Formats: sequence, C-alpha cells, structure tokens
Amino acid sequence: MNRRHFLHTSLMAAPAAGLKFTEPGTAETGGFRLQPELDIIPAPRDPALWPAYREQLARWREETRRKLKYDDALYWKPEFAWSTSNYSCLFLMMCDEAFYDRKAGRYTVESLLDDGLREFGGYDSLVLWHAYPRIGVDQRNQFDFYRDMPGGLAGVRDIARLCRKRGVRVYMNYNPWDVSTRREQKPDLAMLAEMARALDVDGIFLDTMARGAGELRSLLDAARSGVILEGEGVPPLENIRDHHASWAQGFEDSEAPGVLRHKWIERRHMQHQVWRWKFDHAVELQTAWMNGSGMMVWENVFGSWVAWNARDRSLLRAMLPIQRRYAALFSGGIWTPLVPTERDDVYASLWTQGELRLWTLVNRASTAVQGGLLQVDPVAGERYFDLIAGRELKPVGGTLEAAISARGLGCFLAAPATRLGKDFDQFLTAQAATNSRFDGNSARLRRETRLVPVAPAPRLRVPPAGTVVVRPPGSALLFTQMRIRECGSYDSNTDNENGYRYSYSFQVRDFERRVTLLPYAIDETPVTNAHFEVFLKATNYRPGQPENFLKHWVGGQPPAGQADHPVVWVDLDDARAYARWAGKRLPTEEEWQYAAQGGDGREYPWGSGLRTGVCNLGETGSTTPVKAFPDGRSPSGVYDLCGNVWQWTESERTDGRTRFCIIRGGSYFTARGSNWYVDGGPRPASYATKFLLMWPGLDRCGTIGFRCVVDLEE
Repeated sequence: MNRRHFLHTSLMAAPAAGLKFTEPGTAETGGFRLQPELDIIPAPRDPALWPAYREQLARWREETRRKLKYDDALYWKPEFAWSTSNYSCLFLMMCDEAFYDRKAGRYTVESLLDDGLREFGGYDSLVLWHAYPRIGVDQRNQFDFYRDMPGGLAGVRDIARLCRKRGVRVYMNYNPWDVSTRREQKPDLAMLAEMARALDVDGIFLDTMARGAGELRSLLDAARSGVILEGEGVPPLENIRDHHASWAQGFEDSEAPGVLRHKWIERRHMQHQVWRWKFDHAVELQTAWMNGSGMMVWENVFGSWVAWNARDRSLLRAMLPIQRRYAALFSGGIWTPLVPTERDDVYASLWTQGELRLWTLVNRASTAVQGGLLQVDPVAGERYFDLIAGRELKPVGGTLEAAISARGLGCFLAAPATRLGKDFDQFLTAQAATNSRFDGNSARLRRETRLVPVAPAPRLRVPPAGTVVVRPPGSALLFTQMRIRECGSYDSNTDNENGYRYSYSFQVRDFERRVTLLPYAIDETPVTNAHFEVFLKATNYRPGQPENFLKHWVGGQPPAGQADHPVVWVDLDDARAYARWAGKRLPTEEEWQYAAQGGDGREYPWGSGLRTGVCNLGETGSTTPVKAFPDGRSPSGVYDLCGNVWQWTESERTDGRTRFCIIRGGSYFTARGSNWYVDGGPRPASYATKFLLMWPGLDRCGTIGFRCVVDLEE
C-alpha cells in the first residue's frame, strides 16, 4: 500500500521566502465566491468583501452541519477535553539521540521536554514515531518496534506516564501499509486497541490516513478512555465528529488569511499545521494564530535534519502561552475572521466571549510595522494589553498601538479587571520576558554529520587464514547507489534551499567518490555461527545490553544445522568486539564494495544480472550456508557478498541527533507491498542502505551479519 496521491502533492514545499498565496475565487461582478472545498477557505484581499466572506462562511457552516446531521457528543466528553488545547505537538523519532542516551542506557525525556520548553515554548503532545524508515530490514512488524524499545512496552508506558505528569500527552503511531512483515494473531485494529492500553497512550497517529476505520473508535473506547484519533490526511467532513484532530499538512493560505475549513465546522477540532521540508514556518504559524489552531514541531524528519530557525521558534514561544491561557475562547467563543486594521499588510481575527475581547494579528510584510494597528470602541472600565510584548496599552484616539516584527504576530486583549484573573500580572511579566528573547534571524540551521572514528587495527605482513587479499590501485573511483528515502544519504541536511528533498519519490541516486584504498585482506565468508561460538567460548563475551543478542540461538547454541550459516542478531558493537578479538576490524563500506566489484565496477560480484544459483534469492525463507553459492564469488574469490544477509560496515556517522550506519549486500528477506519498506532481497555491489541506529535491542536484526578485514603492509 503506497501513500495516497494527496501526500505526494502536498509535501512539495514553496520557496523559503514563503510568500506564495492561494488566490480566492471572485465572480465577474466583483462579488465574492466562497471556496469551501479547499482545506483553507481563501479570503479576499479587498476588505470591502470581508463582510460578504464572513456571511457566506456562516451560511455554509450552518448548511453543512445540518446536512451532516452533525453530532458533537464526543467533544463534550471530559476524557477528550485535553485535545482542544493540544496546540503544540512534537513529532519525535524514537531513535533520536535527544530521546535516548545509548551510552548511559536510559531515556532522556526530561531533558527533551526541558529543551522543548526553552526553545519552542513547550509541547502539549508528542508522537512516538517508531518503525519507518527502518522497517523491512527483517520480519519485525510495526508493533515489534515498540516491544523492542528499551524496557519493552513497560519502558514506553513509563515514558507516556512521565510525559503526562509534565502535562504532555503521547501518541503512538500506526502504519497501515505494514502488510508484509511478521503477522500478529489479531487484526491490526484489535492490535491498536491492545497496544494503546499497554502503552497507556492518549492518541493514535494514523500515518498516511485521513481517517480510521469506523470500528476503531469503539475498540479504543473499550480498551482505554480518552484516546483520540489524528490522521495525517484531512478527514472527510463527516468524520470530524469522531476524529478530534488532524494534520493541516502543506496547506496554502491566501494573502488575507483564510479560514481552516475543519476548524470552522468544529471549533474544538485541533489541526496541526505542518510542512516537513520547509525551513521557514512563518506562514504556517500565522495560519494557526489566525485560526486558533496548532503547530507540529518536526525537525528530525526520519533522520534528515530540517531545523526551525530562530525567528520561528520565537514566534511559537510567544503565541503558545496565549493560546493555552485562552483556550476556551479560541474553542468556544465567537470568532470573527478578518476584522479591519489600520495597516494594509496587517490582518486580524477577533475572538469574543462575554466581556472578553481578543485580537490575533499577523504581519504579512517582510518588514516590521509599528504604530497604530487597530481601532477599538473603548468601553468604560476596560483595560487594554499587548499580550505579545507583555505590557498594558492606552488607546490613542481609540487606536491600539504596537510593533509587530517582519512576518510576525501580534495580540491585543481588552477586558475589565475582573476578567483578567488573579495571576494575570505574572502572565504578563512572563510574556514580556519571552518577548525580550525574540530573535528575528530566519537563517537556516544545519548540523554537521561526522564519521565516528574507531581505533585502527595492526597492519600485517602475512594475511590470516580464511581471508582473501585485495590490492586496490591506491586511488579508486567508486560509483555508489542509494535510494534517498526521507532519511537522506550520508549527510543529515536536506538537499536544497527550498526545503524539500528532490528524491521524495524514492529515486535511486548515484554517488561518485574518489577514495584511497590500501591493501587489505577480507574474510572469505561472513562470520558464521560456528565462528562466533568460538569467540564466545574464548572471551566469555556478554554485551552490556543483551536484548535480542543471538536471538535465533537455542540454549546458548547455534540452531541445529546452521553452524555454517552467517551469524545474525548481532549489532555493530557485537561485530566490533568479535573483530578486535580476531585481530581484525570491520571493513569500510568502500573496502567492502571494492572487494565485491573488483577493478571493473561490475554490477554484482559474479558479473551482471540476478539469476538462480549465484546467491540466496530467498527461496527457503531463511539464511543459507556461507559457501552455498561458489558461482557467486567476487573476482578475488570472496563468498556471499550478495543476498543471504546484509553486512555491517565501519561507517557509523552521527549529527548529534541521528546515528546511522551503511549496510551492504541485501538479504534473503523482502518485505513487499509498500515502498516505505527498506529495499530487500539481493542488492547490487554498489548499493548502499542507510540504516538508522537506536540501541542494541533494535539494531540487532535477523538479517544483518558481518565479515572482517585486516590491513596489509604495502
């Protein structure tokens, strides 16, 4: 199952300047024509047409709710009330180094949330994203990825409970396209309800979906109270009633800010503005601000680094405390879109509830504005405040004056002292402190990806037994292929300044690199179960984190009849430990590739094209002996470089948030049915796969083994 067409079209980002707007429809007479079929109902640029726009909006909302026989009963249930103020959601990769400290062997959720509070104004929820882009390397399914997290399901449940104590709700993730990995004994919907209860989560994020199946709501309600559904796509209008939230992904606004269709139908429905590949989120922030809606904070995009700039962080920090404090106003008061302002590039929405009036303002201009911005009718006993700057205002001739940064936000409050609240002074002081931190720098932020150094192995004069000598010409031009899935390639930064990756369609990209290769000897075969057993007996090696270590062994012994099969269920550090004991090291990916291709750059170790009898094509559904296919040897006589199992290489890299390694060769296993799976089956000698690293329990796989090399004297 592939993602729907709407996702392919909506994820292409506009230029970083972010100033392209949707044009609303107008009739030839100059009258306004509403376009409610759009996700953001565009507004006319001419203020003279705004009353007609609001009138048509109100009429359409009334007619639509009547046609739908709209029932908002689920929004009144107290267990779902949290979703109404769920303004800031973090999309969290569970392999993010900010979430789990591999060396200390512990989750670092407290520091993650503290950083979110300092940089973004705090999170109201987070999505615990788990499987993609790793899933498909072996048979583990999406639910196994939660089971194999540190501490298992109980460990993830503790995370959810800790977050809830901090006022942060937690979503688990569902990938409906996962149809080809290990199957559960229950249907997916039943598993979702069971997993929601086991993990104690508050919501389910429906990846690639606009809505969940009808029976999912009842299954969740029976399993755990208060679990909401939030789809990546836009749910049909008839599903607003039972889907409390949705992504507002790739929505293009009009120059005069438009109205979010779903928020207009149901004010308590939360939509999170998100545009994953953009480096400039000003328009999204303004859309959320004018609609009383939310934002998705997403910087680690499946292993690609797409940072929020300093200005956008400042804007979100300023708006979130206001949204949270006045959540009842934004979700239940009277909303008047597009009230007149005193400046051409400044737009405002008015929110009223009793004696409370609040205006959210946006500056569409690329320069700051200052001075009179809004005309008000003063009311006796009413006080006025600039909630962004955190200061009280005195109307000048009925005009409220303030400053709004370039492409920034403003907010005015009018209320009698009795409606301000006892802690209002503290709130105002906190807003002033936040405003003093404002940073208008919109420059793109990058992270440096570095190769993790390892200790060199000794250089030998005589190659060890069981190895094959490889003598490259010194300088070699290598052509490498990699499918640049959303996790990117050798660098964590995306590929262009527009903020989207050209290869979103998962094209294979060619890399040309000139490398220096000195003589080395490479193991004739991958390390086998028998080899690894000798190592264990000689060293009594036990990994510090033993989860899934040699999972396929029985009673501490290799499986019967598989002594000469490649050892699997070992992680990168397990492989390094074996190599050190053997006086060797892991090959670099360049050494691995040259050993597989020789000097002629052939497609596969045996030549060109896949065929039977040269490698493990997966016919048996398992590994095969490492010397089962002598006709598949490389030019230098190396066995088992294609199919059977992926192989670790000494290529670990990190940008401080994402660790990864390059694996080579492919394996016998192929997960079919979705292009979101890792490519399976035998892979060409030039083919490299970026494998995101997390911790040993997940990094150990049933389809990844290794071989070793030694350096030779020249």
